[in-house]
Amino acid sequence: MSQPHPAIEAQASLHHQYFLGLQLMVAVEESRETVFDWMFRLFRRQHEEKFLSSFEKLGLSDQPHAVACAKYHVLSNGMGGVAVEYMEESSTKAWVRFRYPRWMYAGPAICGIPVEASRGFLHGWYAQNGVSLGNPRLGYVCVSEDVTGQFGLCGYFKEYDRDLSADERLVFAPDERPPEYDPSAQPSAPAADWNEDRLAKANRNYAVEYIRNGIQALVEVVGRDRAVELGRRAARLTGLQQYPALAAAVNAREDGVAGAADFIQSIMTGMGDECLVEHREDAGARILQSGLRVTRGLEAQERDTLLECWVELWRGAIHSGRVFLNVDCEIAEEQLVWSIAAA
Repeated sequence: MSQPHPAIEAQASLHHQYFLGLQLMVAVEESRETVFDWMFRLFRRQHEEKFLSSFEKLGLSDQPHAVACAKYHVLSNGMGGVAVEYMEESSTKAWVRFRYPRWMYAGPAICGIPVEASRGFLHGWYAQNGVSLGNPRLGYVCVSEDVTGQFGLCGYFKEYDRDLSADERLVFAPDERPPEYDPSAQPSAPAADWNEDRLAKANRNYAVEYIRNGIQALVEVVGRDRAVELGRRAARLTGLQQYPALAAAVNAREDGVAGAADFIQSIMTGMGDECLVEHREDAGARILQSGLRVTRGLEAQERDTLLECWVELWRGAIHSGRVFLNVDCEIAEEQLVWSIAAA
């Protein structure tokens, strides 16, 4: 049975907003060097988890490396709702241009992100493509970035006629311009493998992965305690800010404990989690949430760190309502146990 798309789409939007908020919080409260290191580690982690494993799924395994890398960025980002255009010059040189509005720095968030964020993900992902493919001749040339005031993230993958040194895998050429866009040349994923349900879930997973990997990468840079402090506060603020949109997606009502419990149960269908609601005699509610898609595949310490931050999204959402409630959450090994009661 397919899941309701409004709840899936709401989860995708929420995790996107959380990632934006966390970026801004780190940019404001930590150094530019920390931003670079965080983005580098985040995108290298994403690259190592997703890059090669997705080639076959996207039908790119048999294509020239420069072409395949460019098409990969168009297809994988497109599934996350990110507009990217493809321009092929030859089998050894293919361009990608990200269009506005930029998903990575949506809305006015783009005004608060330092250039070190862009440099971090370029070094973390784009400079690593040739290494991952076992092709020492493959590099990336960046001709434009976002927060520099140029025309947005744009560049090309190029296979040279010689092996590249480590500092040649990513170079900058701000005076170059992409070739003309051809709408008929844009790649598309194998239609038989990507129906509407799968695309909706891929869009959600795209945003969720940035949080899963972003929290872990932040731990590596600033330590667990500081990462959890930033992650919890950004999550809570995001939940407070996003509750109206989340509630509208699942027709939630603001009527105290029962409404809050129904909200949790309904919105979590967008994650594929199961929630069993138990209404107590004292007019409170207990919710047993299992499945926990957000932590699938994580080791115990990574799981617990992520959940300490993630539960604040939902505590913040419920605390934004007119009715004041106490919302507690126990993190168990395989589930979350929520307790909601009148304040």
